[in-house]
Amino acid sequence: SLNLIYENKKLKQAITRGDGSIGEDVTENAMTIKNIPINIPYDKQIEIRGEVVIRKNDFEAINSERIKKNEPVFANPRNAAAGSLRQLDSKITAKRKLFFLPWGVGLNSITEDSNYKIMDFIYSLGFSSPPYRKFCRDIKDIECEYNRLIKNRDKIEMMLDGMMIKIDSIKYQKSLGFTVKTPRWSVAYKFPAIEKETILKSVDFQVGRSGVITPVANVSPVNIEGAVITKASLYNFDEIEKLDIRLNDRVLIIRSGDVIPKIIKPLTEFRQGEEIKITKPINCPSCNSILEEDGILLKCKNLQCSSRMIGKLIYSVSKKCLNIDGLGEKIIKQLYDFKIIANLEDIFLLNSSSFSTLDGFKEKKINNILSSIEKAKGANCYRFISALGIEHIGEVASKRISELFGLNFIDVSKEDLQKIDGFGDEMIGSFIEFINLNKNQIINLINIIKPTQTDKITPIDSIFNNKKVVITGTMSVPRDEIKKLLENLGAKIINSISKKTDFLIAGENAGSKLEKAKNLDIKILTQDDILIYK
Repeated sequence: SLNLIYENKKLKQAITRGDGSIGEDVTENAMTIKNIPINIPYDKQIEIRGEVVIRKNDFEAINSERIKKNEPVFANPRNAAAGSLRQLDSKITAKRKLFFLPWGVGLNSITEDSNYKIMDFIYSLGFSSPPYRKFCRDIKDIECEYNRLIKNRDKIEMMLDGMMIKIDSIKYQKSLGFTVKTPRWSVAYKFPAIEKETILKSVDFQVGRSGVITPVANVSPVNIEGAVITKASLYNFDEIEKLDIRLNDRVLIIRSGDVIPKIIKPLTEFRQGEEIKITKPINCPSCNSILEEDGILLKCKNLQCSSRMIGKLIYSVSKKCLNIDGLGEKIIKQLYDFKIIANLEDIFLLNSSSFSTLDGFKEKKINNILSSIEKAKGANCYRFISALGIEHIGEVASKRISELFGLNFIDVSKEDLQKIDGFGDEMIGSFIEFINLNKNQIINLINIIKPTQTDKITPIDSIFNNKKVVITGTMSVPRDEIKKLLENLGAKIINSISKKTDFLIAGENAGSKLEKAKNLDIKILTQDDILIYK
């Protein structure tokens, strides 16, 4: 994914999507992509968003050239495009025949309400249009185009895994708003996954950071759309039993979402009597503790299990958490196995001499790792909470806790958490238990990392303090903006009307919620009543 920013008709900056908030500057490399205009006939500031791809014919030509030079071939166009765009040497990027396709705009001053017409305008500035797009008026129209795309999928010049459907009206897009991760006005409509046959040779039992045992299939190598698959997900033991998957079975495998390899069924008609049932392990494959059943899950409850500890450390330094570049899975395992680190605090105590007993660590590599560790200090509070690895508390929940409580999250009560929309008993119980058990360690980590709390919401005194509020109908400003403002005013946003609801904020076309609020004599306000607090 690539964002292009133009000012005064010139390309000023090109940035990758990164983690969704912070991307990587690849301006020099983007300027080598032949169909990205350096200058456009539009003098206002505009951000153009799109995708960098390698077309199928170009991909085959690149791999043919690499074979001639005895260089390893690329597995698929997607990985090749991503790697090429992020090359340190722009001369290499220039040779990879990258192709940019815009699909939307970010910051802009265009007044047109139609997304389709906005993109017409973007293509008129000199950008390439996609090989296929269509304005649809109803569900039947969408279904028709979906089936037509599947039929013609192989004729399109790039690899596809589905099509995007968008609400055309910018006004409605703003009204619908976004979740933490995705727009509510757009959805991916995936194509059926390509199925291949292979043999299930064996099963490994992996231990996750929360102790969940995941069965992973080892299969005979099979090529699915350029990716050679040797491992596949079996999800859980209930799924194995339900599908009656056995060792030595011939099985059907797909790449779910064109990414995750998954076994979907055994081909029982090919069984010859040599197939063996897959049995649940009794002991943890890592620490040998007796495993316990937790619903459909099988878990290792030993908090000191080495696989759990390594998994937690890998998660804590990942992009979603502290984003410590250079500390990958392999290095974390090395440091843990050599007893150089045992927990997250130890990572921040590493120095040059810590790596002296390890092979393959030269001065530059060590300095880069130590520099990344130092940069992780001052991380946003939500990243810090995520890095603690609390079960059931992911990125979205961590952001919500950070916004409401900041670094005071270590003192929140069960009642405080119950006020957060979407927080159930399991999440609340897990969070409270973790904080109580690890409070001293968390305080120590706060003193080391010194997380920042720039996203903290400080409620101001208002009539909405501790009130339950429902929002419905179309607003002239994005609903997320209204929601955030109300939360700043101390409100608890809920989804459904009941006798316990204090206020309904009603926009245009409010519908059944408005009628129900009137029947229950709930106070009804408009967006203008809220925006006076802005």
